[in-house]
Amino acid sequence: MKRTWWKEAVVYQVYWRSFFDSNGDGYGDLEGLIQKLDYIHDLGVDVIWLNPCYESPDKDNGYDISDYYRIMDKAGDMETFDRLLHEVHQRGMKLIMDLVVNHTSDQHPWFIESRSSKDNPKRDWYIWRDKPNNWRSYFTPSAWEYDEKTGQYYFHSFAVEQPDLNWENKEVREEIYKMMRFWLDKGIDGFRLDAIALLAKPDGFPDAENPYDIRYLTNNPGVHEYLQEMHDKVLKHYDIFTVGEVAFVSPEEGLKYVEEDRNELHTLFHFEVCDEMPTWDPIRFKQIQKRWYEGLWGKGWNSQFLNNHDHTRQVTRYGNDKQFRVESAKLLATLVHTLPGTPYIYQGEEIGMTGVKFDSIDDYNDIAMKNKYAEEVAKGRDPKEVLESLQLLSRDNSRTPMQWDDSEHAGFTTGTPWLKVNPNYKEINVKQALAAPNSVYYYYKKLIQLRKQNPVMVYGTFRDLSENEPYIYAYTRELDGVRWLIVLNHCDSDNVYTLPEELSSASRRLLLGNYIDVKEEGTTLHMRPHEARIYALQ
Repeated sequence: MKRTWWKEAVVYQVYWRSFFDSNGDGYGDLEGLIQKLDYIHDLGVDVIWLNPCYESPDKDNGYDISDYYRIMDKAGDMETFDRLLHEVHQRGMKLIMDLVVNHTSDQHPWFIESRSSKDNPKRDWYIWRDKPNNWRSYFTPSAWEYDEKTGQYYFHSFAVEQPDLNWENKEVREEIYKMMRFWLDKGIDGFRLDAIALLAKPDGFPDAENPYDIRYLTNNPGVHEYLQEMHDKVLKHYDIFTVGEVAFVSPEEGLKYVEEDRNELHTLFHFEVCDEMPTWDPIRFKQIQKRWYEGLWGKGWNSQFLNNHDHTRQVTRYGNDKQFRVESAKLLATLVHTLPGTPYIYQGEEIGMTGVKFDSIDDYNDIAMKNKYAEEVAKGRDPKEVLESLQLLSRDNSRTPMQWDDSEHAGFTTGTPWLKVNPNYKEINVKQALAAPNSVYYYYKKLIQLRKQNPVMVYGTFRDLSENEPYIYAYTRELDGVRWLIVLNHCDSDNVYTLPEELSSASRRLLLGNYIDVKEEGTTLHMRPHEARIYALQ
């Protein structure tokens, strides 16, 4: 297997508007990120993934771009961005930018021209039709919006304010490639490519048999040709890292995006866990991991994550954020960092931040949640029940401001935060984590250091030893005669794991555990609630 810097990297995602506010306007900003770079660097990560900071009306928190060449005022300006990039590189880290090329804002000059008349030269830069089909978008009941001025409908896979670009138009593609080169020539180290599986649309836009199953939006014929062209014209000319957001894919389809000799992307986010496993399902999770390992290993590269800006914080969704918050936060970290693939840390995860339950829909900002709430209430459903049904998976669970200390607004801002701070910030914050030697933060630091020092954690083969176990997850990683055993008790109670006969005679050395006092035992391991252990076997 080819060894590369990006396979060995640990990525830290910065959702900048919730990270640190340097000027008191209630929004995090790039200057705030610069001021906190040492915190990220000290954790030991290699790459920062920066969510979109381009000029935007901010209808979808920056994923509706109105100017690819400018920084939005909330984030700062281009001078600040250039300084950020310099400071990241000065610390030996890399920076990848979140890039949206499936759609733009409806305020982008391209779309303003496109909708001005049917014969405008940019009319075909977007997708217009006389009649809509029955498709839904990710955020709204219809993927089509009527434009009174020209009497046609335009297509949007997400919000009404996010019209899809027409990738069949060569002029569009060339303009996108030009823009990508602009940022790469600045010296950024790659892209996280948003909604990249949506670029190609089905011929003719036929009605869907079941419009609620929106898989018709993704992975359509032509998408791989677009990505190969992007690679040929842009990506291959730079030493960078690319990761694509690719929903609704099997390992077989996913491999097409990342197989090393296909020349498309380096790695991908699939969402069989985060989108399709709303609560912890151990058997299903193990099956997902095994299928993706068998589908990609030796041919392409995977990503490991359990939360991000679109998905509820992992300790709330997949762990126990109350009785065993610290233990389960460490267990989930062990899981993500020892399974095959590149591990991602979402800001605040490293101190065990949790999800929230606001009392009113008015306290939420998530456009997808608010649209769904309005749609369901309009059907006559009880508003309280609708709110409760949407809370667990609301994207705002992970978007509440970073909790730096126990001062007002968690030290995030001196103003009024754009989104309410989680009320538990007095107990869960960076200041507290840095003062406690056994905190979640220092456990992450140890995990990252292990990965840097031990190639087996990156390139080792994977074998599940516990496929049908409901609570214990045990697996090995092996490389060049080095073999590790990882044992996790993903449960609120004690459990016992008996080593398989093939490992019973091996001597064990504990490399890392999330409980302080681990007693060496024979072939039977007595695991406490949410206990995680990493052993070297000899």
